[in-house]
Amino acid sequence: MSTSFNEPIIEEFRANGGKVGGPFEGGDLLLLTTTGAKSGHEHTVPLGYVRDGDLLLIVASAGGAPRHPAWYHNLLAHPMVRVEVGTEMFAAIAVPAEGARRERLFEHVVRTAPGYADYQTRTARPLPVVVLERSEPEAGQDGREVTNLAEKLLEIHTWLRSQLRHVRAEADAHFAARAAHQGPGEPPAPGLGLQLRQHCLAFCESLEFHHTGEDAHIFPALASWHPHLRDTLDRLRDEHRTVSRIQGELLALLADVGTADPRRFRTELDRMSEELTAHLDYEEESLLPVLAEIPFPPAPPVADAAESTAT
Repeated sequence: MSTSFNEPIIEEFRANGGKVGGPFEGGDLLLLTTTGAKSGHEHTVPLGYVRDGDLLLIVASAGGAPRHPAWYHNLLAHPMVRVEVGTEMFAAIAVPAEGARRERLFEHVVRTAPGYADYQTRTARPLPVVVLERSEPEAGQDGREVTNLAEKLLEIHTWLRSQLRHVRAEADAHFAARAAHQGPGEPPAPGLGLQLRQHCLAFCESLEFHHTGEDAHIFPALASWHPHLRDTLDRLRDEHRTVSRIQGELLALLADVGTADPRRFRTELDRMSEELTAHLDYEEESLLPVLAEIPFPPAPPVADAAESTAT
């Protein structure tokens, strides 16, 4: 679908709480925002979806065209996406299903929306079924509302630690499936290659975004307010560079996870885990007392409040 075709649908969707008329009236429609694989710019498209329990499924059908749609190539490069359903918006990790799971999910999609079976008959390529997995930090520690920057930092760190555990568990499952193969020939794909790749890419992108924000905004502000923390902040910046370098090495291995050397992959993942865990621990120990004094979300600027009162 072209941009000119999508724009009025997107506008109507957002203006009417997720409801649209015309050919999509009454259908299950969501908005998917991806990051361009080459441009790095955001792109939003309206797509039909099917529920599978708590998960949302989308199919890269392109109406049965011979090539995958652009949004599918985007999410392979940048798995972190934004999803709008009705009036709700949330971040998600986009994971194409593989092997037996893909077959099961496609059958489920076709039972709900038979038109996708027709699309499959028009093309030789298997239509990718993409699972949209919610990927957001829980709201506050122990369900409490976040009221200061220290609690927000802990929320982000808790999410990063959980995602790292997720990646490690999937890596173990992936390589265990390969090791269990017996008989001649190459081991069959265990169905976790793309899943591992997408979660690892999403984790690395989220970590990079978090560190970039700290280096560009949080740390300079803290250095000006609390000069005694400058040595600590310099050390944290150095650790950001170390973690970034290890991320790069890990992503290079992911370029062909199907044939990656298990021992080397685990070595890099273990090294990154140790470095990152030590970095998060040190950051919390050093900065939480100071960050606890800073309200979150930030209060409106004093000047704006004064102007409002004057008006």
